[in-house]
Amino acid sequence: MLLPAKAEVARQLRRYRAWERVMLASPGDRTVRASFEDSGYTLCVLMGERCAREAAEAAERYLRSTVGTCLQEQNGRPRTTAVVHRGPPMTVDHRSPAGR
Repeated sequence: MLLPAKAEVARQLRRYRAWERVMLASPGDRTVRASFEDSGYTLCVLMGERCAREAAEAAERYLRSTVGTCLQEQNGRPRTTAVVHRGPPMTVDHRSPAGR
């Protein structure tokens, strides 16, 4: 799974929060609302979420986390150690080359 660059996530999250403040200050301004919604959509795409609020929360968690922690949260299950996949056991021929 590809993860976005933390610098880009931080930049988009700052942009979203800035437009959120402006939109809350003037909710009737259609231009402001459109910019806020655009910034939310960008954050959704970047974080793989369907809701801008969830995308903002995911971005904040991602910025606080390490790569391993983020992958664990994405998968929704605890991270385990590496699993060694083994094939069928091999038979060893113990006869000497002369006895073949």
